[in-house]
Amino acid sequence: MDLDWNKIFIGDFDFSFAVEIVIRTLIMFSMVLLILRLSGKKGVRQLSLFEVAIIIALGSAAGDPMFDKNTAIIPSVIVFVSIIALYRTITYFAMKSEKFEDFIEGEPLYVIEDGKFVLGVKKDHTFAKDEFFSEMRQESIEHLGQVRTAILETTGNISFYYYQDNDVGYGLPVLPKLYEKKQSSITTDGMYACTYCGHSEELDRGKHCCSRCDHSEWVPAIKTLRLT
Repeated sequence: MDLDWNKIFIGDFDFSFAVEIVIRTLIMFSMVLLILRLSGKKGVRQLSLFEVAIIIALGSAAGDPMFDKNTAIIPSVIVFVSIIALYRTITYFAMKSEKFEDFIEGEPLYVIEDGKFVLGVKKDHTFAKDEFFSEMRQESIEHLGQVRTAILETTGNISFYYYQDNDVGYGLPVLPKLYEKKQSSITTDGMYACTYCGHSEELDRGKHCCSRCDHSEWVPAIKTLRLT
């Protein structure tokens, strides 16, 4: 198959328009930065779902004027002003009404309580367990028994509250090599953690169902202290 590389990379592009593209891009990009600066946010991790939608809308409004000679900049400016006016209006009502704020921003979710996963939380959020474990490892957490409470914030950040060293109990390990030792039939007596809910209990040989969630997959539990 013969490929027309000139058509793929250049097509009917008018190189005399290149300088105008640079100017348009600088203007629109500067406007996006200005609008984001006015929002008061310092980083992406601080953004809620609503604010991410605002950024997508800004990007869409800024995109075409950057390279399309038939798209003027002023209409995009009107879109920008409309978006920031909508943002200010919604944030105003969100400050006035907690219910409205929860509807727009969402609510924080308790993911871990007393060193165990909160049952039913997956019905409200679709986070992946591997991603959550990765977040825990970045906070130097080795197992759930070190964590008293974990809250998934509306920005996507996770807030962890830890047990004191003398209160740390057995917990589900989050280190890959330990977590991969899953088994449905216990071969050695000892402390085991349910891979579904994180509940730990002492088990003897044989098959067992978790007394908390009724699942039957286990991992040897550990009780190491958190190193900071």
